[in-house]
Amino acid sequence: MSHNCNCGCSSEKNSNQGLQIQSRSDIAAAPTQTEIKVSGMTCGHCVASVTEELKEIAGVDSVDVALDAQGISTVKVTSASALAEDSIRQAIDEAGYTVEAINA
Repeated sequence: MSHNCNCGCSSEKNSNQGLQIQSRSDIAAAPTQTEIKVSGMTCGHCVASVTEELKEIAGVDSVDVALDAQGISTVKVTSASALAEDSIRQAIDEAGYTVEAINA
């Protein structure tokens, strides 16, 4: 393989000898977002309770709640990696509400 740059990569003494590929640990993985449908939430106190319980799950970065006091609220959780559904259900149950659906 030959080309016209001056990097030396096409010279015979440099051709792939000693080439090492290293992974970059300084690049963070893309965050994961999980959407949870929750029933029973009617006020700001409900939002605070659910948020507090979800933030106790390891890896959770943020919690955003779209309150629907008359129906099913949408809770979006951003985390470093995928969350276990059991952990999500347990946290919502601990806050006193019901998980209707989880979309990871």
